[in-house]
Order: sequence, then structure tokens, then C-alpha cells
Amino acid sequence: MKKTMALVVAITLIATIFSGCNKKNTTSSSTSETELEFYYYKQENQEGLVRITKAFVKDNPDIKIKMLIIPNDADASMSARAAQNELPDIIQMQSYSRIKEYAEKGYLLDLTDDEVMKNVLPSALPAVTWNGKQYAVPMDFAGIGIIYNKKIFEQFDIEPPTTYRELENVCRVLKENDVIPFAGLLRENWSAGHFITMIHTALLAENELDPNDFIASMKEGNGSYGDVDTAKLFSILDFYRENMNSNAGEMGGGEQQQSFAKGEAAMMVQGLWAYVDALKLNPGLDAGFIPFPVYGDADMNKFYADVDSTFGISAQSNPRKQAAAKRFLTWLSSEQGKALWVSEYKLTHSFVGGEFSSLGGPYEDLMVSVAEKGAYPWAFSQYPSVVFEDACKNGAQQYLLQVITADKVIENIDNQWNSK
Repeated sequence: MKKTMALVVAITLIATIFSGCNKKNTTSSSTSETELEFYYYKQENQEGLVRITKAFVKDNPDIKIKMLIIPNDADASMSARAAQNELPDIIQMQSYSRIKEYAEKGYLLDLTDDEVMKNVLPSALPAVTWNGKQYAVPMDFAGIGIIYNKKIFEQFDIEPPTTYRELENVCRVLKENDVIPFAGLLRENWSAGHFITMIHTALLAENELDPNDFIASMKEGNGSYGDVDTAKLFSILDFYRENMNSNAGEMGGGEQQQSFAKGEAAMMVQGLWAYVDALKLNPGLDAGFIPFPVYGDADMNKFYADVDSTFGISAQSNPRKQAAAKRFLTWLSSEQGKALWVSEYKLTHSFVGGEFSSLGGPYEDLMVSVAEKGAYPWAFSQYPSVVFEDACKNGAQQYLLQVITADKVIENIDNQWNSK
């Protein structure tokens, strides 16, 4: 999700993508050992993921796992490797659209009848389904909303806002007391993309538009991204920008987390992956997590939450590697694997029988809210990748930086969707 350390990683690891290509479908020098290449993009707690794989290898000494990280925009690299029949054996992907695209291209193994899928929550299956079959294992269930500093809220006798009007009042009180309401993040485009799609998806409910129906209308060429109240959509973006750090355009993910962790800003609009990094900067941080309130009716304000990342198996790998990869995914769904995922990777998972109390207050806030009110799905995960990557992310960032107009953002999204 975040861009920190991307340059170093790119220099050291992109070469790895191609250097070992002619060795991809071979085993190690030991005939009893199978080596798997495991590509992942989420760098929030990569040390934890390494510890998880080491625990698996300890229990399965006949399997070796080589880790490969490409933090951002890895589709071009994956496509290049696929063209050479050299995809990594295990592939971390975003849900919905990426699954569909890779499954359509024949990159992914059909896991529908595999043992691990019996352990997946039924509600998580749509995120990895294409043409009625499952092509990946859904992993972390994540939410995007407002992470807030409880100490600051208590200091100024502020209640967590449940409506948009209450959020406006919270920002007013904070500014009157020289506290920045929202830690900014405008140097990079991905967070702005999450924000505009989060608000847009919530506004669909105002018109009683199901996100799936909206996306279907866009695919059919009958819809427009302007089919919501665009005046409200962009007024909320304006409000968000006006309550950020004055240098938000210079702030990336690391700077956002620093501003929040040290108490300069009282809130940040993020997923809980950012909370994990903020805790590293301030282990004493006491935070809560609430939906971003778009409406005056508190019941309509829900988390933007869905399956985030998934693990698939390359259809290009040889049967021995595929069998070993299946063993790893099945192990992840075991009691040991689930516990390590929570304790080491520090995210929720999508398997039956989850226990997440050890993750702390914000995670409990998310799960309790979703259980009580439901959630708005991550509609951006169902957009064509090029629409989200190019038009939504760039459009929202450029609008927040006051480079282009609201009408231009809508026009660019519509044009990109129609020309995909």
C-alpha cells in the first residue's frame, strides 16, 4: 500500500524477477526439497510474513520459500514474467478485479475444490471468484476509515463523530486548539484513490444504487461516475483537504503516520495497516477506529471494508510446486497458521474461527461495527485496474492538489472506463 523503501527494494529485487527465470520450474539441488517463489506487495509488516513462512518451513523441511517483494504497481512485472512462463509460484493479489484479470489470462490455478477453501468464510468467497470458481484464497479483511487519537479527543472533550455534521464540529474544535484534524498524504496518489472511491461508494446508497449494479452499468457503457451527488462528493474532498497539514502535498505515507503518531494531527483516514506503522513510531498510542461519516444519518455511515489481499497459485508452476504451494495455503488456514497470521502479520484473516482481540482496540472497533451495521464493499477492487490506477488515483490526487476540476475528474474516469 505504501511507497516507503520502494526505491531500494526495486533496485535489489526487480533484477531477481528475471535473473532466475530459467530456474523457475526446477527444484533445489536437493531432490527432496521443493523451492517456492512467493511474491507479495504488502510491505506493512513484511518481517512478520517472513516469520510466518519460516514457521511453515520448520514444520515442512522438504519445502523452501524464497520471498520476493514489489511494493507497488507490480502488474507490469507480473505480465512480463507471465509472458516468459515464469510467474512466481505463490502470488499475492488484490481481490476482485485482479483475480478476474489473472484468471481470464490463465495465470491462476483453480482452487475451488481444494482443501483450504473449506476453511474460508463464505462471505469472503466473492472476492476471489470468477465464472463461479475460486482462483485464490482470501486473506486479510480490512477497513478504511478514520483512525483517531483517543488521548487528544479526551483532552478536548470530543466524542468520536457519527455524522458528517459532528465531524465538521470535531475539526473546528481541533483547529481552535491548534491541532491538525487530518494527517495529510497527497504526495502519493493511492490514498487519495481510496478516499474518493470510499465516498463515492457510500453516496451510491443515497440513490439506492447497489455497487454491483453501478459497476455493471459502467461496464455496459450506460453509467457515469457522476451518477452520484457529485457536488457532495467533491465538497467532502474539499473539506478533507482543508483540514489537512498545510504541507500535505509533500507528505507520503511515512510522513502521515509520523504526524499522527506524534500527536500533531488527531486523525488519519487510512486502513489499519497504517495504524500498525504508527504504533512502531509511538508504542503508547491509544487509538480508535470509526467509519468516515458521509451522512447526517449515523446508521448510513459504515466502514469501507472488504477482503483486501489474496494468495493465488501460479498455473504456470509445475505440479510439484503447485502441490507444495497448496500445502502452504492449507497450513495458513490451520489453527497454528491463523494464530501466527494475527500475531505476526497483525491483520485479520478470512478463515472460519478468527480470534482478533490481541490486535487491539481499532481492530475490535472495525469488527464490532461491521457486525452491527455491515459495510460498504471495496468497489474499487471491482473497477478495471486501469480505471482505479490511472483515473481514480491520479484524478483524486490532482483534484486535492487543485490541479484539475471536479468535472475533469469525472470525465477522465468515464473516458478511461469506456476505453479499457
